[in-house]
Amino acid sequence: MRFLTAGESHGQAVSAIIEGFPKGVKIEASLINKELKKRMVGFGRGKRMGIEHDRVEIVSGLRNKITLGSPICVLVKNKDHKIFTQKKDGLKILAVPRPGHADLAGCLKYCEQDVRNILERSSARETVTRVCVGAVCKQFLAGFNIKISSFVSGVGKISSAARPKSIEEIIKKTGKSKLNCIDSEKEKLMIEEINSARRLGDTVGGIVEVWASGVCAGLGSVMHFDKRLDAKISAYLMSIPSVKAVEIGAGFKYAGLRGSVSHDTIHFSADKGFWRKSNNCGGIEGGISNGEPIVTRIAVKPIPTLKDSLISVNISTKKKQKAPVVRSDVCVVESAGVIAENMLAICLTESLLDKFGSDSLKEIKNNFRYYFKTLS
Repeated sequence: MRFLTAGESHGQAVSAIIEGFPKGVKIEASLINKELKKRMVGFGRGKRMGIEHDRVEIVSGLRNKITLGSPICVLVKNKDHKIFTQKKDGLKILAVPRPGHADLAGCLKYCEQDVRNILERSSARETVTRVCVGAVCKQFLAGFNIKISSFVSGVGKISSAARPKSIEEIIKKTGKSKLNCIDSEKEKLMIEEINSARRLGDTVGGIVEVWASGVCAGLGSVMHFDKRLDAKISAYLMSIPSVKAVEIGAGFKYAGLRGSVSHDTIHFSADKGFWRKSNNCGGIEGGISNGEPIVTRIAVKPIPTLKDSLISVNISTKKKQKAPVVRSDVCVVESAGVIAENMLAICLTESLLDKFGSDSLKEIKNNFRYYFKTLS
């Protein structure tokens, strides 16, 4: 399976085409819209979230809600539509790049003098389409009892040491949270951290943990570097705008631990098969899923657009100038978690299809059942 996205932040629409998705999967547009709504909400989001009311249009690839095996096209129209493909828009040239954004690097790469022609595509608005694709994949994975959820574990200088015992605990506790956090006491401090940044015209980042439960052992491969599941997950999560670090399992904590206490001891029982008392490896060993929950963590940097903008340089005049103030968010950590969930769903779907086939759901489920018979 592969997918391609298209569209600009203030263009007519954003869209995606999914190729290689199997035949016979029931897809509900309402479940895609539910994911889109989750992406838009969150403490610290900006004014555009009050303008847009994202709803997916499934243009092709389904009949009576069932996938046909042909390319699936999904589209979300932009209500805040300012630029056009066939006529002039009258918008002023933006000549001052924002520090921390793709503005300057993109202008240099594409020999561009108007920053707008870079920021329109590099904007996180593009992740709307990724959430649509991920929501399609989540519905496929649900047929294999795979669940994916996330929670905010840190905002700015405030972090929580609380760790869930299961994905069900994450879903239950975040359902009552304003910030998708499982630690209600630390959440209050995180909210104040966001409010403090807002009062100062600043922005703030944070950390999100993403879990996937029910993933069978055997996805990914040790045979080639680009087939390793942890390498692929890392690449997909790192591709999210504002993500600057990815951890799997214990991550950087491994560096401070001895091997005798860091590695997950292996056990066997008739009812559970092979299992581990701990999960420092985050469900992946040697680039292959081992049957334990997959646990990942992303670090989200502060949004580059500040109300009290930073010093930059005018591309045309080469003179010092403050970066423009563009409508933006104060904190997108919670929304980044929603995007990360869906990117993980895409990655796991691709890996599952690689192992069990990709033409039809019936074939995949037959292969899936046979695989487990060979392990018993």
